[in-house]
Amino acid sequence: MATTLAASALLSTSALAQTFTLKSPELGGQLTNKQYLNGMGYTGENQSPALTWEHAPAGTQSFAVTILDLDAPTGSGFWHWVVFNIPANVTELKSGAGDLSKHLMPAGAVQSNTDFGQPGYVGAAPTPGPAHRYLITVLALSKKLDLDKNATPAYVAFNCGSITLGKASLLVYGQKK
Repeated sequence: MATTLAASALLSTSALAQTFTLKSPELGGQLTNKQYLNGMGYTGENQSPALTWEHAPAGTQSFAVTILDLDAPTGSGFWHWVVFNIPANVTELKSGAGDLSKHLMPAGAVQSNTDFGQPGYVGAAPTPGPAHRYLITVLALSKKLDLDKNATPAYVAFNCGSITLGKASLLVYGQKK
């Protein structure tokens, strides 16, 4: 009987555990014109999406957010946004926070270089053909990164690898019309 009660209590506790989750009030399954580049044949607004997350793992000391075009014709994708050292008490980024001139990023957060060669958000500009997959990820980290805005996306990702406590992602699509 005691074993049954203990197992039942364990199952009840784990059923109540919350999952680390990333959401966007702006995005469904597709990018909107706001997230496309204004250039290279696109007339988008070059605006990073609003993002919210909840239920970060215990011990989270900072967050990183990335947007990666998995289908860019590069052999390794294309990093559209890399932000790290977002304070642990922050659970959202406002729409347009990737624009350095708007100063919407929380204090201490670092927007490092994208594959476009500059920090901040760079809008989607998928090549003609099938839709591209854009993976938006928030990483819960056990500490802050000792890197600056000149860090390459791959180097930031490498440094996050051993200190990631959890991650949550959204997959959205974008296509040249």
